[in-house]
Amino acid sequence: MDRADFVHLVRLSEHASADNSARYRRSVAAFAALGYLWVLGCLGLSVGILVWVGSSLGRERFSVSRGWLLVFALGLLWATVRALWVRLDEPEGKELSRADAPALFEALDRIRGKIKGPPVHRVYLDDDFNASIRQVPRFGLFGGAVNSLSIGLPLLMMLNRQRLLSVLAHEYGHLRGNHGKLSAWIYRTRLSWLKLDASLQQDEGVMALVSQAFFRWYFPRFAAKTFALARQDEYEADRISGRLLGSAVAAAALTEIAIKGNWYANEFWPSHWARAELEPQAPGPFAALRKLAHTPPDDAFARQALREAMRRVSDLDDTHPVLRDRLEALGQKAVLPPWSERPALDLLADSAKWIGHFDNLWRRAHASDWKQHHAHRSRIRERIAVLAARGERNTPDEMVEWADSERRLDPAAPVRVRYESALRIAPEHPGALRGLVQMLPESDRAARLAVLERLHQSGAASRWWAARSAVASLEDPDAGSHDEEALRLWRGRLKEAEEAEARAWEEITETPFFSQITRHDLNDYELEELRADFVRCLPVSRAWLVRKSLREFPWRRAYIVFVELPGQDDDDRWQLCRQLEQTLTLPGAALVLWAGHSPTLADIEQHAFGAVWTREA
Repeated sequence: MDRADFVHLVRLSEHASADNSARYRRSVAAFAALGYLWVLGCLGLSVGILVWVGSSLGRERFSVSRGWLLVFALGLLWATVRALWVRLDEPEGKELSRADAPALFEALDRIRGKIKGPPVHRVYLDDDFNASIRQVPRFGLFGGAVNSLSIGLPLLMMLNRQRLLSVLAHEYGHLRGNHGKLSAWIYRTRLSWLKLDASLQQDEGVMALVSQAFFRWYFPRFAAKTFALARQDEYEADRISGRLLGSAVAAAALTEIAIKGNWYANEFWPSHWARAELEPQAPGPFAALRKLAHTPPDDAFARQALREAMRRVSDLDDTHPVLRDRLEALGQKAVLPPWSERPALDLLADSAKWIGHFDNLWRRAHASDWKQHHAHRSRIRERIAVLAARGERNTPDEMVEWADSERRLDPAAPVRVRYESALRIAPEHPGALRGLVQMLPESDRAARLAVLERLHQSGAASRWWAARSAVASLEDPDAGSHDEEALRLWRGRLKEAEEAEARAWEEITETPFFSQITRHDLNDYELEELRADFVRCLPVSRAWLVRKSLREFPWRRAYIVFVELPGQDDDDRWQLCRQLEQTLTLPGAALVLWAGHSPTLADIEQHAFGAVWTREA
């Protein structure tokens, strides 16, 4: 199914849900049952054939046709039994006992009593900035489910108790009473079909091919048809959280998570990895996080993070609504909340033990990567020393590289003079103009817009970045008074640039993976930066990089990145690849694909010119 058909089916399901929710839910249940009927029908057919062949052996001679029929039935039975007994993995993390967190379990008991839902059988502590609940069927596709709650240690550090309980009430809301049983069953079914599809992809028999064909038709339609139900379930879980803890508390929790999640990803982790320059051995991050979590985010950072979160719109890549929609559904406004002062860590009986536990796990997992990153930052420092020794004899490109390298080691490095030196030699140098904009204070809007105008005029390759930056500055109320005329001009430019970006992205994604490709064109500095990104992304074991030549935009640097992600299911791989597209340090747009069914690992090894990075053991 292509993207347009999927979107169409999702919209149809949303309209059906809005018109008649009860009828829509019945249709979802019926379509979900179709997958089970397929499995059970295959089971019945295989057993029937085996019984018929077995009963005819005493009356008639065994023939070749009966032999082939027997092989067919046994293959069908094997594929069906595998489907019925598909096992879902337990959540990652460390399982907590009631003695490990008595206050947490007491709070969960109170939430369960108010919601009147099923029990949470297992509680896990992990190292994610997140909380989630999942239901794992006991016996493959059938049988009662085990309800498992996962809570991230960073979340306990950065939210107070009331807001954390609001998050847990939201997660528990997914298990609520009779109204939630269909949603929970659909959720379990979706996980089961994903796991079954991954399992069947490893088989090459005739019956596996038949099952693969059915699920290639069925699963995209199942995902589209159930999309509206899954999104409704998120809103309902928010309403339950608001009813139990108060809508204001639920809204404050959502807003604080959005802002601190941005800080955690974009400020904390880069600063932690920056320690590799001076520390050759990996330190544990969570002890440091506990100290930093007491300090509220910088006010300017918090406001910008909130604006970014509120600009996002809900799409079809995630059933979770965006912050704007969730706050509106709760009847709350987007404002900076009072920051959590006393963390919810006291829900654990011995928080120091768990901080030490996850610090030790992180150090062991990243020991080799940390050494690579230490060596990488040492090479950057050596390159800076070479460029600094040459001083004003550097070319404009080298001046920009010098400044960018210093900012790589220290984002607050005072390197404005480097960019200005490059611009005195080459007034329209795009890299120097872009760097200078980032050096100018947000409050100096006029100067920033003047430089962005020069960057926009320097060439088509810089127009999208310049227009996006200008619109963000003009929409920032803290940067100056409202300028409607300038905002209209830059919004028009941004629309044109985004249309061009969309056409370029369509050419990247719609053409075959290995057509119009050449070896990558990254210089040594750019390649080292990319490798440093892979070092910090633990699931990636190998990576390949090719340049994609675009017919409509021959000047555009665009890439396809292939990654090998062992030990993950396809849903997690898809999410990680989308994340990497936004975070990889590349001088152009990048499509990230994993080695799987399309493209296969063999195809990548044959056509992608060799891996650019491999994780050391």
